[in-house]
Amino acid sequence: MSLTKVSFLNSEKQTLSGRLELPTEQAAHNFAIFAHCFTCNKNLSAVRNISRALTNNGFGVLRFDFTGLGESDGDFEDTNFSGNVEDILSAARFLEENYAAPTLIIGHSLGGAASIFAASEINSIKAVATVGAPSNPKHVTHLLDSSIDQIKDTGLAVVKLSGRDFTIKKQFIDDLETKSLPEVAKKLRKAVLVMHSPQDTIVGVKNAEEIYISAHHPKSFVSLDGADHMLSKKEDSIYAGEIISEWAKRYIEVPTQEILKSKHQVAVSLDADDGFTTQMKVGKHYLIADEPTSFGGNDFGPSPYELVSAGLSACTAMTIQMYAKRKGWEVKNVQVHTSYSKTHAQDCQDCETSNSKIDTFSRDIQFEGNLDDKQKQRLLEIADKCPVHKTLHNTTQVITKLIN
Repeated sequence: MSLTKVSFLNSEKQTLSGRLELPTEQAAHNFAIFAHCFTCNKNLSAVRNISRALTNNGFGVLRFDFTGLGESDGDFEDTNFSGNVEDILSAARFLEENYAAPTLIIGHSLGGAASIFAASEINSIKAVATVGAPSNPKHVTHLLDSSIDQIKDTGLAVVKLSGRDFTIKKQFIDDLETKSLPEVAKKLRKAVLVMHSPQDTIVGVKNAEEIYISAHHPKSFVSLDGADHMLSKKEDSIYAGEIISEWAKRYIEVPTQEILKSKHQVAVSLDADDGFTTQMKVGKHYLIADEPTSFGGNDFGPSPYELVSAGLSACTAMTIQMYAKRKGWEVKNVQVHTSYSKTHAQDCQDCETSNSKIDTFSRDIQFEGNLDDKQKQRLLEIADKCPVHKTLHNTTQVITKLIN
């Protein structure tokens, strides 16, 4: 996983702080936005775990702090639900302008309700997943029950939420009163996944039923049985993330690897704007070759010489195991570690010149099993007899023809 700190402006020109997580050693096939819960922030453990599960499945995920929360600018007391929706729209614009338009939104609790509202305004969004979301934004007012009268009478009140003091103004309550999630969900023609725990004591599971009934097909429900509202147990948030990533792939376009047809065992394809990132068809299998970032590549796959070293290593291990089985020797495991470099020949006459260096594969082998020294020595000799090893030592030729 690659984690980058990013920032972008909201509709009020305030700076919002986010983290963009990208998958390891591959380009993101789609981008998603994560909207956190009421008074939470982007670094909540459940948010991180769900995002990590998505990046492990090839998604790029932007999680950010709403206005006035976490590291984002602005005053929370001046925000409202409509502002949260606007923040999500700003996040979508940031992704579209700098990476790719998002196709998936995940929202937790009140962030889930905001995600449905935002999804109705973002054309690129194909799927929405909610986790413990209220069926109507004004549901959040039950958290403020003891202060509602004061807020309505004086215009504001300081409310303690999750151990912290927050100033809530009357405009926040008034804004919630104008928002009808069922009405928006009925008009939303996008895939919806509703995830909720029957044991959620903050937002009852009845809310999930109401969202599900309101939404059009395709829609799905997954029970997060045993989880609390904040998904405080790591296994619950990881499970949620894995379900979301697999579910979403049914409704978004995941680019398939280019199908390379060839009479040869190996075929590769490289576009002019791909740098060194090369699509490969090896037998019936698809791989990516690349160069390290230090050489100008993206490091999305092994380099050509690493692939040659891999062939030598695999052939060595296979040959040793075949010989050991034929002899009835116990080799539970064989490890072959190989690297490539150009070094001076052991008997070079003029080691000062650059052309005195030769291609060198350094190979270390480790055995696990009940073997004596004589058997180990014999297996090392057999390693030199593997077909790829012989090919590297033999005179070879490459015949090149142009395909019309």
